[in-house]
Amino acid sequence: MKHVTIYTDGACLGNPGPGGYGVILSYNGKEKEISKGFKNTTNNRMELRAVIEGLKALKENCDVTIVTDSKYVAEAMQKGWVAKWKANGWKRNKKEKALNIDLWEQLLDLCEKHNVKFEWISGHSGHPQNERCDKMAVNAAKQKDLLEEEKR
Repeated sequence: MKHVTIYTDGACLGNPGPGGYGVILSYNGKEKEISKGFKNTTNNRMELRAVIEGLKALKENCDVTIVTDSKYVAEAMQKGWVAKWKANGWKRNKKEKALNIDLWEQLLDLCEKHNVKFEWISGHSGHPQNERCDKMAVNAAKQKDLLEEEKR
């Protein structure tokens, strides 16, 4: 099975506000970049969307390492929180409903197709791919003709 590393970052100019994501897929010494911007979103939604779009870009089942500076995404997946939220009817606890359920559902579905592990890195710490993803995400958020988010 191919091993692909996917570097991701999301950005939001205001929270909520215009946002974007940046993704770098790295395989066998080659890299592919993806980014898009959205009109009215949040930073956490862009962090999630970056991971989703990176996984959606894969053409076959792969071993995947997701490298993200989002503790929200990395810890929720690494620590099994998302699976617990889903099992509890998308509740984080007895009172709080989980946020971004539409994106978490997509991410869980994609993780079933691939062997995915999440690696958290500190943002803005000089990691070359993370810095590039950040620039792509910010630039995407600044574009004209931003997309509307499709929320299920």
